[in-house]
Amino acid sequence: MIQMATKNNAAGFSLLELLIAMTLTLVMLGIASTVLSAGYRIRSKENSNSDAIADVQRALNIMSREVANAGFNLNTNGIVAGDSDATHLRIRSNLNKYDTTASAASRTGVIDAGEDLKYFVNGATNTDYLVRYDANASGNKNTVLANKLDSLQIHYFASRVTYSTLACDISGPSSAEVSPSLASYVVIAVCVQIPASGTPNTSGYQPATNVLLVSDVTLRNATLTSF
Repeated sequence: MIQMATKNNAAGFSLLELLIAMTLTLVMLGIASTVLSAGYRIRSKENSNSDAIADVQRALNIMSREVANAGFNLNTNGIVAGDSDATHLRIRSNLNKYDTTASAASRTGVIDAGEDLKYFVNGATNTDYLVRYDANASGNKNTVLANKLDSLQIHYFASRVTYSTLACDISGPSSAEVSPSLASYVVIAVCVQIPASGTPNTSGYQPATNVLLVSDVTLRNATLTSF
């Protein structure tokens, strides 16, 4: 019987080829992991920025609208000078003077909710809250307008001004500030500091940044004694 020998031409990887392939695979995995990690850091930072801006904008809208009504139906600009400074603002108004459904006491005095308000930053553990205090509110008098606020700066001017911004406040106003009782124009600057994400000198590192929002409010009742 004649037996035919078969030759197996299929050859495997050599040890050197295997080492090269594993090395290339590890390098590619390392690059992919670095890019993915950097993407997560950037996404986390942008989410923090978006949340901070939305929170502060909402608070500024409420605060600006109420501050603009300061002094309504009073013979002052509505700012309580003794309780107002660079980081606190207290305003008063008589919103119900012409409300025929309100009581006589409500129409002649500052005794109703929303007519005696104070704004300030209340420091707590790892968080600073922008608080709206309503002296005449029934029940809870404190309302948190914004979370994790790092600073509240209030500037008082006799008329409209222009200015620049620097870090967490305004700078270089076109006219000097006045005392709160003489103000007709208020500039409110609120700032949130977004912490750094990642490690310096590594891929995807996001440095700490400040998110500053500024609101200019004209005290429309400041030059009027009555309506």
